[in-house]
Amino acid sequence: MERIQSALAKARAARDRKLQVTNPVTGKKVAETGPWPALGQLTLNPGHLERNRIVALHPGHNAASFDVMRTNLLRTLRTNGWTRVAITSPTPACGKSTVAANLAFSLARLADTRVLLVELDLRHPSLSRMLGVEGGQNFAASLAEGKVDFAQIRRAGDNLAVALNSRAMENPAELLSAARTADVIDEIEAQLRPDVVIFDLSPVLVSDDAIAFLDQVDCALIVAAADESTVAEIEKCGKDLAKRTQVLGVVLNKCRYREQEDTLVYPE
Repeated sequence: MERIQSALAKARAARDRKLQVTNPVTGKKVAETGPWPALGQLTLNPGHLERNRIVALHPGHNAASFDVMRTNLLRTLRTNGWTRVAITSPTPACGKSTVAANLAFSLARLADTRVLLVELDLRHPSLSRMLGVEGGQNFAASLAEGKVDFAQIRRAGDNLAVALNSRAMENPAELLSAARTADVIDEIEAQLRPDVVIFDLSPVLVSDDAIAFLDQVDCALIVAAADESTVAEIEKCGKDLAKRTQVLGVVLNKCRYREQEDTLVYPE
C-alpha cells in the first residue's frame, strides 16, 4: 500500500510541474522559477562523446536501439507512476554506464521530459571521463554532508542534468544506505522535479553498494555483456535485485553480430 501511495504522489508531482510552467489563462509557457534553469551548463564535445560510445545525443540509426528502450521504459514508468530507475550489471565492464548515459540523452531529446542522471558507482566513477567533463565534480560529498549542493549538478542542454563524481570512494555502501542520503535524493527530486531519474549503480555481484541503495528506486535494468556475462551471473543478479525492487529486464550489450532485420533502416 505504501508503494502505491508513493507512486500516486510522484505522478501528482509530475502533473503539478507541468501546470506550474503554463499560464492557465493563455496556455503559454511562462518563465520558470526554481533551481533547474539556474544549474551550471556543461559544454559537450560530440566527437568526444562518439569516441566514448555515447551515440544518443542526436537521433539517427546509432541511437535507434536506445530510443526503443526509451519508449518502452517511459510506458512502464507512466503506467506505474514511477520516476527512479537503477541501471546496474552483474559484474564490471558490461557497459552499464554507457547504457545509462545513452538512455539519458535519448530521453532528454523528448521535448517535455526532464532527466536527471546520477552517478552512484562510487568505487569506479566513469561518467565524467565519458562525457569529457573536467575534474572537480564530487556529488558524493554532498551526500556525505547530508546537504543539497546544486553546484554538483550541471545541465547538458535544456532537459538533462547530471550529478557526477571525478574521484573514487572507498566503502561507499555505508553512504548509500544512510538515511541522510535518501533525504538528499528526495530533496533534489522535489526541487528539480525531473520526469525520470537514472541512477548508475555499481555491479551487483562484486560488492553490496548497489544493494544498499535499491530501496530508493522504483525499478532496475540489468546490463549484461554478450559473450562475457554468464547465465548464472545474470540470474543471480536478477534474483538479488528482485528482492528489493522491480526488475524491468536485461539489456544485452557488446553484441558483435546483429540479425539482419535489426540493421534495416527506413529509406530516405
